[in-house]
Amino acid sequence: MSGNWSILRLSPLAPPTSSVALLPNTSQFPPLSDWEAPSFTRAAQFRVAATLVLFLFAACSNLALLVSVWCGRGRQLASHLRPLMLSLVAADLMMTFVVMPLDAVWNITVQWYGGDVLCRLLCFLKLFAMHASAFILVVISLDRQHAILHPLDALSAHCRNRRMLLVAWSLSLLLASPQLFIFRAVRVEAVDFTQCATHGSFGHRWQETVYNMFHFTTLYIIPLLVMSCCYSRILLHIHQQHLRDKAGESYLRRSGTDIIPKARMKTLKMTVVIVLSFVVCWTPYYLLGIWYWFQPDMVHVTPEYIHHALFVFGNLNTCCDPVIYGFYMPSFRADLAACCHRTTSNASPLSPEQFSGRQGHHSGKLHPATNNQARN
Repeated sequence: MSGNWSILRLSPLAPPTSSVALLPNTSQFPPLSDWEAPSFTRAAQFRVAATLVLFLFAACSNLALLVSVWCGRGRQLASHLRPLMLSLVAADLMMTFVVMPLDAVWNITVQWYGGDVLCRLLCFLKLFAMHASAFILVVISLDRQHAILHPLDALSAHCRNRRMLLVAWSLSLLLASPQLFIFRAVRVEAVDFTQCATHGSFGHRWQETVYNMFHFTTLYIIPLLVMSCCYSRILLHIHQQHLRDKAGESYLRRSGTDIIPKARMKTLKMTVVIVLSFVVCWTPYYLLGIWYWFQPDMVHVTPEYIHHALFVFGNLNTCCDPVIYGFYMPSFRADLAACCHRTTSNASPLSPEQFSGRQGHHSGKLHPATNNQARN
């Protein structure tokens, strides 16, 4: 391929891949000459296989987490924490059922067969899911900051979190809406090739770069700054409390022995790890995107499998959240254990004698207590 290339992906943030159609001079509508249709390369095949594996794991784990928080032992979470976890799971499920299968199918088909309306809608849904995932992590960070710095203000946490979640989802909807207008199904008559692209939506390349940088800022830079500020203030507060403790000053501590109650500290650790997984998984992907926006020729310098691997690594973040939640919250592990036990029992029916014996064995036992959930 030659000429002034622009990557045509689901969102304006994806790095270039040779398995997806590239069109010259995306800023205008010139005749598409000297152009070669892409192919389903081996690197793209690896991307599809890895994406499908992540899809299966993310779908099962996030659906299990949704059931646990919605109607399982996860209902024991504090009332202001449940909406946060449900929103995070909803955003992860959108990433799982919109972004992953669409990316895999599009890499297999190479060109676009969904028509103009589906092109606009799915490009919108992908960016909407990405914004929602980032903004909900911001809401969780703000909630943890308020819980640690103002522990006596717990009564207003429920209403405050609902308002912040409403703002997060509304902003995600608003910021993703331009995708409905800049993406369209573009057909190359000379080679009978159709692609979902931004071809012709920008008058100059710098305009497209500004659009990409704007979404990079709202998707990554601003959330990262807010989350860093929140957890920096939390660490500073904990450090100051330690200094007061050493100086022998008296201050209010709910646990009597700890600076922060154990349940609240467990939730804090969980949210810190969730945020770190977001940063670790998506940072290489966004850095590659920035490199491409300002130096488009890098597509010819870096190996194709790197572009694919970094996108797959970013999708790994969707699988991390339920694993992290399960590590810190025994309610989720208990629900999974109960589900596995029921599945095993149904798969291997017992005889009447065995059934009677098992009933007698368990009749005096209760389910493991799971009341040690984070309440703050």
